[in-house]
Amino acid sequence: MAALIPKNTFAVAKRQSICATGVAVQVCYYSDTPRIIKNPTTASLKRGTGGRSSYNGITCTIFGNTGFLGRYVINRLGKIGTQLILPTRGDMYDSMPYKVAGDLGQILFHPFDLRDEESIRRCVKYSNVVINLIGRDWETKNFTFNDVHIEGARTLARIAKESGVERFIHVSSAGANPNPTPMLLKNGSQFMKTKWYGEQAVKEEFPEATIVRPGTIFGQEDRFFKCFGHSWRTLFQSIPIWKKGEATEKQPLWAGDVAAGITALVNDPNTIGKTYQFLGPKRYKLSEIVDYLFRIMRKTPDLGFARTDVETSYFFQLKVTINEKISPAWPMAYLHWEGLEKEATSDKYVKGMPGLEDLGVNPIEMETQADWEMFLHKSNRHYKESLGEFDKPALPKTIPIF
Repeated sequence: MAALIPKNTFAVAKRQSICATGVAVQVCYYSDTPRIIKNPTTASLKRGTGGRSSYNGITCTIFGNTGFLGRYVINRLGKIGTQLILPTRGDMYDSMPYKVAGDLGQILFHPFDLRDEESIRRCVKYSNVVINLIGRDWETKNFTFNDVHIEGARTLARIAKESGVERFIHVSSAGANPNPTPMLLKNGSQFMKTKWYGEQAVKEEFPEATIVRPGTIFGQEDRFFKCFGHSWRTLFQSIPIWKKGEATEKQPLWAGDVAAGITALVNDPNTIGKTYQFLGPKRYKLSEIVDYLFRIMRKTPDLGFARTDVETSYFFQLKVTINEKISPAWPMAYLHWEGLEKEATSDKYVKGMPGLEDLGVNPIEMETQADWEMFLHKSNRHYKESLGEFDKPALPKTIPIF
């Protein structure tokens, strides 16, 4: 007996019937491509009419759930009735707030360590979907980029395959490249390089894996907008950027849209084995983005704020180096050389590669969210201005998406 559930993330079943062959078929409003649950049990069959208080037949383990993207993905999957297993490595209270993302008993926690294979097996034992969000923006004494992005991803994919997991979704990077172009670092971004080899490792162990390549992501507690808003990033009211931001191009994407895309992948069996690029709807020069954010924060050139070239800002270079030495485990304001190298790397757009639009997700524009995200970084934000007292910040100029 095989159970089938709707393809589309937001599709709701009209009815469930038993055909002559004894197969349970659920008919959807606008999706006729079902997803087959292998070896169904009474625990794995879909229950309810859809929504948070139902069970959609998917048990999903999310590794890296305490990171930036984790909360968005958990919330999206929880509200459509997905049972979630959240492996935790650090303090248990880091994951506890996610308990309310799903109905009672649907959000479960389990301790694990990336080097402890037995703990990983226990985390994926009952799952039919595994999502790997694990990644590091800088290396620590415990985990290098190779440990996390390559060997860690390989281990998760291998164990998921051995455990009979049906779907493996691996989140990489739009800039993944085996030979990244050096910007500030002599050998280029090791983050981008290891992300590329991590993709290859996952494909070797789990050929049917779905790869996601997101570009620059913004949202609550991100490492893009918030970096430019932090006072530690500036130097004497100037903000040093590689080539003043004129040689870097970005397509900022809201984290909620990334989560919506991943949710659509989980529900669509036609995405198996494919690679997707998740990019924002508009492309800008980094200089335009930074100027726009500074206009929102009311830190304008007439007040002394300006962009400078990081390659000629020697005091700033010293500041970055000292910052790395003082707090290697968690650099203040995320100010470190690998981060600056990643920031200077343009978001790579691959013509013909499927993206969010192919999954039915229409990403929002950066301008609709930027003012909200940068509110806490505004100059004199305690001052409550009158309606219309300040001019609305001029929007950034876009460039063609080639």
